[in-house]
Amino acid sequence: MASVKAVPQPDLVLIYWSRNPLVPGSARRIRSVRVIGNTSPCTFTLVPGALLINALNCLLDNDIGFKVVYSKKTSSISGVLLLKRRL
Repeated sequence: MASVKAVPQPDLVLIYWSRNPLVPGSARRIRSVRVIGNTSPCTFTLVPGALLINALNCLLDNDIGFKVVYSKKTSSISGVLLLKRRL
């Protein structure tokens, strides 16, 4: 009987971000995050209220291996990002 092996699933991170509408040019901040899998060692950057740029700098580092697979600006001050770890 042949052995059955599970197919490895990619790690996914969905980030909803927004800016302060009262301050033109304000930094993008994380509003909510959903993670499927593992985001180590960047887990500490994925908290509501944290700067989005810090999380992206960590996740997009070549050693960590995530890439943006979907990016959508939902309004002039908010948007969503979906990142997937390369296998």
